[in-house]
Formats: sequence, C-alpha cells, structure tokens
Amino acid sequence: MPGALQRPAVVSRVSDLIGSTPLMELAATATGSRLLLKLEMFNPTGSAKIRMARQMVTAAEESGELRPGGRIIESTSGNTGLGLAVIAAERGYAFTAVVDGHACADKLRGMKALGTELVQLTDDGTGELATAAREELAEDMARGQDNTVFTEQHNNPANGVGYFPVAHELVEALDGKIDVLIAAVGTGGALCGTARELGRLIDGFRVIGVEPEGSIAFGGPAHDYHQSGTGTPEGAEIGALVDFDLIDEGVKVGDVEAFATCRAVARTGLLIGGSAGGVVYEALNRLGSLPPGSTMVALVNDGGEKYMDTVYDDAWMSEHHLLSADTEREIDELLTKLRRNR
Repeated sequence: MPGALQRPAVVSRVSDLIGSTPLMELAATATGSRLLLKLEMFNPTGSAKIRMARQMVTAAEESGELRPGGRIIESTSGNTGLGLAVIAAERGYAFTAVVDGHACADKLRGMKALGTELVQLTDDGTGELATAAREELAEDMARGQDNTVFTEQHNNPANGVGYFPVAHELVEALDGKIDVLIAAVGTGGALCGTARELGRLIDGFRVIGVEPEGSIAFGGPAHDYHQSGTGTPEGAEIGALVDFDLIDEGVKVGDVEAFATCRAVARTGLLIGGSAGGVVYEALNRLGSLPPGSTMVALVNDGGEKYMDTVYDDAWMSEHHLLSADTEREIDELLTKLRRNR
C-alpha cells in the first residue's frame, strides 16, 4: 500500500511488521460489486489481535500501571495470547496466559515457544470453553500484585483503539469507497474499533457483525460452538467493546457453514481461520443483493494454518459432526460463479 502506511524496507522489531496488511478481491458480481478480504493473517503471529495486544501494553505503560520488569496476565483462547507474548518478549515483560481446552494446540505451543507461562484451566484438547472462569482466574492472579497488569481484553478501551489503523489502511487503499464492513464479533475490538474510526473518516457504510450460533451477543439460544476466538459463550459477559450502536446488523453462522467455507476457500489457494469462515460465508451470500458497484470489506482476522488438526482435518470434522460435503459443494458453486466476474 502506498503512502504513509507503507512500512520501512528494514525494521528492527517484530512488532514493526504489524499493519499494512493486503486486500484481496475474492469475488465479484456481474453488476460490479466486489468482496474484498482484509488479510490480517499477514501480521506477525498470523492474526489481527497483535494490533490490540500492542496497544493494550502501550496503554498500560503510559498509565504507569506497567513498568520495566513487570508481568502481563491475560485470559485468552490463543491469538491475543500470541500477540501479547511477542510484545512481552520484545519489551522485557513476563507474560502469563490463562487458557482452556478450546485453544488450539499450535497457539499454545507458539505462546510457550515465546516464553509464556501457560495456566491451563481445563484439560488440553478437550474443546471445553471456559471464558468466564478464565477471566476470573486471570483477574485474581493480578489482584494486589505490584507491577502486574491484567490486560482484560474484553473491557479494555485500548483493544478497540488498536484497530483504528485498520480504518486508515482501508480508506487509503480504497480511496474511501467502502459500502459494507463485515467482521466477526468476539471482544468487539476489531469490528467496533475499525467501524468507530472509519465513521470518523467516511460516511454511508453499513456494519455487519457475525458471531457463531450458540453465542449470545445477538440473542438466541446459547450452546457450545467450535469457532475459536470469537463470540460470547453462555456464562460470559458481553464485553464493553461490543458497541451495538455501531453495528447495523448482527447475524449468526453455524460451525458447519463456517468451516465448510474455510475448506471451499482453501481450494482457491487461501487458508483462513474458522471464525473468518463464518464472516466470508455471510459475505458471499449477501454480495449478490448489494447495489451495483458496491464494495464489501470482510476482516479476515487470522489464517488457517493453526487449524490443520481441526477445521482442515476430515477425521476431526467427522468426529464432531461438522463435515458436510453438500454444504461445501454449495459454497464451491457460489464461489465459482462469483469468481468468474472478477
């Protein structure tokens, strides 16, 4: 990307590689509408969440809550933890991640390799999601400890601020021509942070939030789901960063449809994460109903390489009753049709 957002030819820290992620046109209609993917897996750690990890640590430093030699504690399902692990390693902090069985094994291995202390709340690999218990334990561990900060991603304003650069990158790359912004809603930081700053820069765009079926942010019955790092499970509080005034429409996508989309998109040469599959599924199905010449931007918040033993593994998918050849075929056909128009 040209201009002020272009990174230097040579950097001195891993975090200097954050941002300036590419846009890729995945699909288009005969009337000139197009679906663009903001490929956040091109950030270090392969995820958007390192953006807000850096901002949360910087905010804690600026407030004096975190000083040299301090400790960071966070409850995480993986990607936030990986981002915090990088920033902690660069800046000389200790980092403790409170995790549960919902985190994928590669994310846990990555955090450990970066020097993270892992506190496992449930058995590894069980798929058990224990967000509320994780956050309670992380808060307890930080309470009363000097030079120790619980970054509390679900309620930390710096989370949303960390995504303001995404809005600037989009406006610069697209000359402000954005009609729809669609993204997953977990903490709310990525979608609402981007949307808030985008609203300061341009007018007239629509914001769509996507969560898994079983998540409670947009209502409906609560139940378990397998999309990682997104949604609000039963028993967890909807974070303060989920700003419903910024979201024009909230929708739900099931695991079967989300993962089938990941697998269909992979056959075009691109690996995306499970929650991104839900976003792309919804975007593909809406693209044809947009006014001619519209631009829809989907935030793809992580890549698929961390999900080789789950989303992209036939045995795991079958074991969890998520493998649907018919759904994959439908998405393949839709993608083929829309990609002819690019």
